[in-house]
Amino acid sequence: MIRERDRVVLVAAVPAEGLVAGDVGTVVHLYRDGQAYEVEFTTLEGKTAAVVTLEASQVRPVGKREITHARELASR
Repeated sequence: MIRERDRVVLVAAVPAEGLVAGDVGTVVHLYRDGQAYEVEFTTLEGKTAAVVTLEASQVRPVGKREITHARELASR
């Protein structure tokens, strides 16, 4: 079960926000008992890149053997 403050992985791109599948964000709010989440995505410097509401099917929990990967954020 995904909870507030958990890190999650985006499973599909959100082009309007410049996000791609595999981006990692932090859950900042739960909606409808975990049917949707407000997720904050930040740069590696800690600046907010996007805050989006996502359905549960659009994110997954971070795996125990996964590592993060840096990429340049596309300009909007």
